[in-house]
Amino acid sequence: MDYTKINAQTVDRWVENGWEWGQCISREEYEDAAHGKWNVKLTPVKYVPHDWFGTLKGKKVLGLASGGGQQMPIFTALGAECTVLDVSEKMLEQERIVAKREGYEIAVIQADMTKKLPFSSESFDLIFHPVSNCYVEDVKSIWKECYRVLKKGGALLAGFSTDILYAFDSSETCIINTLPFNPLKNAEHARQLQESDSGMQFSHTLEEQINGQLEAGLTLTHLYDDTSGAGPLHQHNIATFVATRSVKK
Repeated sequence: MDYTKINAQTVDRWVENGWEWGQCISREEYEDAAHGKWNVKLTPVKYVPHDWFGTLKGKKVLGLASGGGQQMPIFTALGAECTVLDVSEKMLEQERIVAKREGYEIAVIQADMTKKLPFSSESFDLIFHPVSNCYVEDVKSIWKECYRVLKKGGALLAGFSTDILYAFDSSETCIINTLPFNPLKNAEHARQLQESDSGMQFSHTLEEQINGQLEAGLTLTHLYDDTSGAGPLHQHNIATFVATRSVKK
């Protein structure tokens, strides 16, 4: 089963139905960013601290699985040279819409991040990777590729879900799943995802997510946790997402 194709089709459908993460920013938001008023997210609720970025003017930025026309336009308005890679054509179309509207150039690449990234080593000063590797079975290979394509001194900013999210039922009121959550190996997990039209998703431990970055050669500098923004876990202030900043020294 090529589960990444299933996910591409699923996300395309979500975008067509008005998915919040697939709706591009307005002209006003772009103009505000050009005047220094901006914020972006790696996780559902909290904004990324500006000091995680440093100066973006003149920097080469990769938006990894970051289509949707939300973050790359902001970074472009701040003077960065941006490339966006995503498996979803509809997410990439949102990038093209903003670029055409605002009159800037952006490299738009449809590709599967589970494969070797189509870039030379040490190509980027910054990789911005919002929550998306929950749609990938093996995250450690992604961290290795991020390390490869980052320049020395470059930073990886990543957001990801914690595995506790996948232990609960859809109402978040009852623990029903034994982890790891993997629909390729567990038919019940696959059934749950199909019923909720959630694509193919996978739980990952903090060992995979954070130690995986360290194993790849990156150095962790900052992190924060976050909630989902809705539902019982959010209402009880239970963190189910993490954002990290790590660098290639």
